[in-house]
Amino acid sequence: MRGAPTILHLDMDAFYASAEQAAKPSLRGKPVIVGGLGPRGVVATASYEARVFGVHSAMAMAQARRLCPNAAYLTPRFSLYRQVSDQVMGLLRALSPLVEPLSLDEAFVDLEAGGTEPRVAVARAVAERLRADIRAVTGLTGSVGLAGSKMLAKIASEQAKPDGLTVIEPGTERELLDPMPVRTLPGVGPATAEALRRVGIHTVAETREAGEAELVRLLGRAHGASLYLMASGRDERPVVAERDAKSISVEDTFDVDVTDRTRVQLEVARLADRCVRRLREAGRSGRTVVIKVRRYDFSTLTRSETLRGPTDDPGVVREAAARLIDGVDTTAGVRLLGVGVSGLADYTQEDLFAQAAQAAEAAQAAEAAQAAHGAVEDPERGSGAEVPEPEGPGAPEAAEGSGRPRVWLPGVDVRHAEYGEGWVQGSGVGRVTVRFEVPWSGPGRVRTFAVDDPELEPGEPLPLVRSPESAEPPESAEPPDPPEPAEPAEHPAGTLSR
Repeated sequence: MRGAPTILHLDMDAFYASAEQAAKPSLRGKPVIVGGLGPRGVVATASYEARVFGVHSAMAMAQARRLCPNAAYLTPRFSLYRQVSDQVMGLLRALSPLVEPLSLDEAFVDLEAGGTEPRVAVARAVAERLRADIRAVTGLTGSVGLAGSKMLAKIASEQAKPDGLTVIEPGTERELLDPMPVRTLPGVGPATAEALRRVGIHTVAETREAGEAELVRLLGRAHGASLYLMASGRDERPVVAERDAKSISVEDTFDVDVTDRTRVQLEVARLADRCVRRLREAGRSGRTVVIKVRRYDFSTLTRSETLRGPTDDPGVVREAAARLIDGVDTTAGVRLLGVGVSGLADYTQEDLFAQAAQAAEAAQAAEAAQAAHGAVEDPERGSGAEVPEPEGPGAPEAAEGSGRPRVWLPGVDVRHAEYGEGWVQGSGVGRVTVRFEVPWSGPGRVRTFAVDDPELEPGEPLPLVRSPESAEPPESAEPPDPPEPAEPAEHPAGTLSR
């Protein structure tokens, strides 16, 4: 562990919920909960206004609704979050070549590797400037911790929340760590904490005082020795620049266990197509196709097939996934399905014509089966991923001639030919309620349309901060007139309520 606090940990504050509040002026200062909206959904992020009611990440959405029934419940918009994350990571990389992203909203930075002088005052000034830059570029806030190691920097950023900066100066590490619960240390989960509790170890100080030999006896050599170093304030882990992903995958958890075999096959085909889209967006190809099946009893299995070479052909991946699911008994019910591709490469082997031809035949058969099975519930509508990732910028269109209405999820972007940009506030009983506002407007007006209104279409997320060089404001919401009273039918279960 180096002495100077030049390891920086950034954690964006309630990232998804804060981004939604920034994008939707009418939700600022109000409880916002983002996550899966189905019966088995979980909370991805809750705004600080919702947290005072006891709502937190990974909580069952049904429990969140009981604790905070008047919150805005929104489906995630990952395209927006990725845009904002790219802006934030760009600011971090301007500080140092050593940036280690942990997620869209969290990263470590080695400031010294970027030339920052290893002095407390200098590192603090860099961190303060970073926080100001993040607010200016994204309109959001982040909490920053500075310390001499990754472990301490992360602890410092937790103490800084929300929208703060905490610096752990050399020589103060033990004073800070000693009274903290042992769960504060990296690698201490419920099982390790329980093993330590049984022998009377509850705090970091008690962990260190137990000694390395006792911790090794209790937890094994690797885990025990590592934990002793952490409890002593020593963390030698370096900041590692972003590594290439080893695999790309998607999965969905269903509101109701799926037993229909044709439905399972259709879901796997849909997931395979989603996976390939992500693969192509990343500019990659892969040679191993993997499926994941979680059954009704929570038992989980995976099956994989390695192709002759890397591919990003949706037909090839779809065919491989279909072969794999054919070998799995799903008649008792499936809770979750996933499709992934591993063995990633930056190129596609060209000698895959035979596979591609077979895949084309399989795709035609799958399309025919889907058309013949029109009575099957729309997979896009019926699947409720615990933290769903919408496939496009807005609501999906129903298949032409299917007779099924379009689906509008709460929170997604829409655009109306007359009223401009807005977002779905709620839908049901054949109607959709839209609030027309943009990030730089005041609270917008609410209007209700038929779900199949031809003038209403999916929209693209707008930037959270208006570009200063934009001379003309984009076509957007109506002026922020007082909202019209909402009609009762606009807010069935699962949508925004006020």
